[in-house]
Amino acid sequence: MTSSQRLDIAINHHEPDRVPYDLAGTTVTGISKKAFLKAMEHRGMPTNYETREIDPIQQIVTPAPETLKLLNTDTRRIGARRIPDYEKIVRYRNGIHELTDIWGCTWKMDDKKDFYFNQYSYPMEKFETIEDGLKNYRFPDISGHSDIIRSDLSEQILNIQDYGVIADRNCAGLTETSLRIRGYENWYLDTMTDPSGVEKLFDLIIEYKKEYWDLVIDWLYENNYQDKVNVISECDDLGTQTSTLLEPAYLKKAVIPRFGYLWSHIRKRLPHIKIFMHTCGSVRVLLPDLIEAGLDIYNPVQFTAANMELEGLKKDFGKDLVFWGGGVNTQSTLKSGTPAKVSDEVKRILDIMAPGGGFVFTPVHNIQEDVPPENFWAMWDTLMAYGKYRG
Repeated sequence: MTSSQRLDIAINHHEPDRVPYDLAGTTVTGISKKAFLKAMEHRGMPTNYETREIDPIQQIVTPAPETLKLLNTDTRRIGARRIPDYEKIVRYRNGIHELTDIWGCTWKMDDKKDFYFNQYSYPMEKFETIEDGLKNYRFPDISGHSDIIRSDLSEQILNIQDYGVIADRNCAGLTETSLRIRGYENWYLDTMTDPSGVEKLFDLIIEYKKEYWDLVIDWLYENNYQDKVNVISECDDLGTQTSTLLEPAYLKKAVIPRFGYLWSHIRKRLPHIKIFMHTCGSVRVLLPDLIEAGLDIYNPVQFTAANMELEGLKKDFGKDLVFWGGGVNTQSTLKSGTPAKVSDEVKRILDIMAPGGGFVFTPVHNIQEDVPPENFWAMWDTLMAYGKYRG
């Protein structure tokens, strides 16, 4: 069975030969550079990776194709890089990496203390209202990076072979991008004092995303690759550890229908496609509305957040949603548990989530640099040995 077949069977809610495994199929199911190097060196495996990092802000890398093959990874990513011209714009001085991205946001990373880049400036923060900000703010233009995106797609498609293919997003979601542009305090106040301005910003971001997906889909059809892609991946963090980011009613009114509009547009052009959505936190209350909007695949399945118990999620939503993630807790178990504890947790979660298909194994979000290599391999070894279907 090929990886493409394995993934296709699983995301259509049937049991393949084993649970599909995703590493680096998206920018939210990856591994940090240092964690990758430590893990590979631990077993004497190749440490080479794509030097043009997919997401330098998160410091995650895409392992080389031969390494992904050795790891039995069933997925391959195609899509834009988060910082298209990172190598040209990043500055390094006195141990500090600094850049300003296409949104006008400044990011810095200190070699001595940071795992990844942190945001330091917000381009519309100084304006009294969103309307004033938009009069003075230049929104990114997809056409300015279309050649880079097409070039990246042309290189990435060479490595898909018989693997499951995810066409990945180009930017963060509606709430995340708004927060980065407007500033956290301003934006949360805006949701109370200027809801029409907030929704105007949402609409601009959705149209930007739509332009990106049209570019990708046009490229797929031009090169006759449209049937090679299994999944398209989008994101927006709508939850916290204990609740939704904002009142559920607001998210159901202002955010989810806009994603529904985007997904419907994509599906008209790629009717076979499965829609993947990443949203961290306690979002159980939003899942019925996301399903109604067209969601097929939910990630990262943060089962330690409030009301996110795996048994209940599988029971109540397992017929409608594929769970892509939740394979092991990255916040505690994978980072600070013993290898035995990691193995036990992976087994427990496979027992809950694997039956009947509809499950793709990956941890809850990216593997950070503080994950010991022994724990990475405890996770991987257990999945390979215990993640097989009997039948």
